[in-house]
Amino acid sequence: MCRWLAYSGTPVLLDDVLYRPQHSLIDQSLHARMGVETTNGDGFGVGWYAWHLRTPAVIRDTGPAWSNRNLREIADHVRSPLFFAHVRASTGSAVQQTNCHPFRHGPWMWMHNGAIAGFSEVRRDLMLAVDPELFPSLEGTTDSEVMFHVALTFGLDGDPPGAVARMVGLVERLGHEHGVPQPLQMTVAVTDGERLWFFRYSSTGASRSLYYSSQVEDVRALHPDLAFLKHISDETRLVVSEPLGDLPGVWNEVPESSYGVVQPGRDVLRHFEPEPV
Repeated sequence: MCRWLAYSGTPVLLDDVLYRPQHSLIDQSLHARMGVETTNGDGFGVGWYAWHLRTPAVIRDTGPAWSNRNLREIADHVRSPLFFAHVRASTGSAVQQTNCHPFRHGPWMWMHNGAIAGFSEVRRDLMLAVDPELFPSLEGTTDSEVMFHVALTFGLDGDPPGAVARMVGLVERLGHEHGVPQPLQMTVAVTDGERLWFFRYSSTGASRSLYYSSQVEDVRALHPDLAFLKHISDETRLVVSEPLGDLPGVWNEVPESSYGVVQPGRDVLRHFEPEPV
């Protein structure tokens, strides 16, 4: 599978999140503790928003993140209030740039950990469900990118939780029609550059790991000696496949079959279930 993180809050250097923590995403690319695979070296990607542009910048490469000099260079110089990062362990699709996450369409970014079981059997039907106007932007061969385009087709622009629920409903229906008993395993992050949605769901009811950070004011109260907490806003949040460190009270497991929204003001955490299509 893969490991990923999503950051929203006070603008920070990518380096502060990607490299500096005790169990950073770069460390996870070599030494994942909660993933199916320990090593996630089949490519990586980073996508970020700048204050003057609505469309995010995305870089992706096929080599491992831990030794990429360009990523190291960018991380020291790019500061952003909202960014995604992903390290990949392929579930069967080719190791190529167009198969690396995050995926982008207009202002939207999407990344996924998991797999559609029996993807080769349901792929044609899923592709036919993609809006013809969106079809030309499909570049790679992964189930993750197809999931993104199906969600876009089902109204991601107006209702992200509903669009993802309908996408999952279609994946499960097609899987069952092709004799796949447990069609989907997923943790997903998606953003329009203003809000961040995250999802944890699987047909088995035993989804891949996913965590969100506690409110900054609560972490300050628990760990008043941490100087860097003085320089970030109360609305700063991280969503991660694995905790970036072992400080007590910082990380919370996302409940099974649920989704969350990180946004200005009050964040949201709710139950998630597929919507039949």
